[in-house]
Amino acid sequence: MADLLIGIEEHWVHEGIDRAQRALPADRRDDSLVLNDHGDAARRLGDVGSERLAAMDAQGVDMQVLSLAPPGTQGLDAADAIALSRDANDEVAAAVAAHPDRFRAFATLPLADPHAAAVELERAAALGLVGVMLHGRTGDVLIDDPRFEELWTVAERLLQPVFIHPQIPPRAVRDASYTGLGGLPDLALATFSWGWHLEAGTAALRLMARGVLDRHPSLQLVLGHWGELLLFWHDRADGLARAAGLERSITEYLRENVWITASGMLDPAMLRHALSITTPDRLLFSTDHPFQQPTREEIAAFLTALPDQQARDAFASGNARRLFGLTG
Repeated sequence: MADLLIGIEEHWVHEGIDRAQRALPADRRDDSLVLNDHGDAARRLGDVGSERLAAMDAQGVDMQVLSLAPPGTQGLDAADAIALSRDANDEVAAAVAAHPDRFRAFATLPLADPHAAAVELERAAALGLVGVMLHGRTGDVLIDDPRFEELWTVAERLLQPVFIHPQIPPRAVRDASYTGLGGLPDLALATFSWGWHLEAGTAALRLMARGVLDRHPSLQLVLGHWGELLLFWHDRADGLARAAGLERSITEYLRENVWITASGMLDPAMLRHALSITTPDRLLFSTDHPFQQPTREEIAAFLTALPDQQARDAFASGNARRLFGLTG
C-alpha cells in the first residue's frame, strides 16, 4: 500500500440540516434521505470522532476530506440555507481543528441565494476548508444558471475545487423515467444505480456548455464514481462543444479541469478505462464513507492495479495534496 492514503469523498451529516430537510413538505422533501438511514449509516454519518477514526484506522486511511451527505442544503429556503450552511461549516471546521492530522473538509453553501453562497465560500476558505461540495440543482435552478457567476469567480480566485455530487432527479423527471418498478426499485433506479450519476454528469456537462470553464479556465471540478459517466461518453459529448462554440472539447475540459475520484468503487476495469481517457495525476482515492466500506485488504489490492508506484502514490494521496493544498 502507498505510504499515505487520503479519502476525498467521506460524508457526514449536520443535525440541523438533516432535521430541516426532513421537516420539508412531502412535495419538497428529498426521497433519497432514506438512504442515510440504511443499516448503520445514520450513526456513522453523525460521528466525526472516535468511531470514524477507528474505521479509518481499520481501513488504513490516514485522512478524510469531510463532506456533507446529500441532499445538503439543496431545496431549503434561502434564509434557512444561509444560517445552516454557516453552522455546518463552523462545526466541520471545529472537527478539523480537533484532529488536524486526520481531517480536512469541504464547505457547504446556500445555493438558494447565489450571492450569499459566494460570500460563504469566502468565509469557509478563511476557516481553512479546502473546497466546496455542491449539487447540480437547488430547487429548480441549475448551477450553470448565470446567477452563479460570482460563485465561480470566487472559487477560481481562491483556488477552491468544486465537487459536483449526485442528487436525486427532479420529480417530473422521476415521474417520467424512474417509476413503475415499485417502491425501492424506483428509488434505486433514480439514485445510486443510475439517476444520481446522470444528474451529476449532466450538471458538469452543462457547466462546460455554458462556457463556465472558458470564462474561468483555472476553475477545478471534481466528479465522483469514475466521472459520473462522462469518461465513457466523452467522444460523443465533444459534439456538444462544437455545437456550443466552446474554446475546447469536452475531452479537453475533462483532462484539464476535472479530477476523477473512485467513490469507493474499487473496480480495476473502471480504473483502466479512466486511464485511457485521462492521466494518473487526475485521479483521487475515496471510500464514499459510510456508504461504501472497503477493507484495508481490498484497498491494498486495488492499488496494485495502478501502473506503477508513482501512479499509486499520486492516486492514494499525492494528487489530493496538490489539488487541495494539503501540507504537513
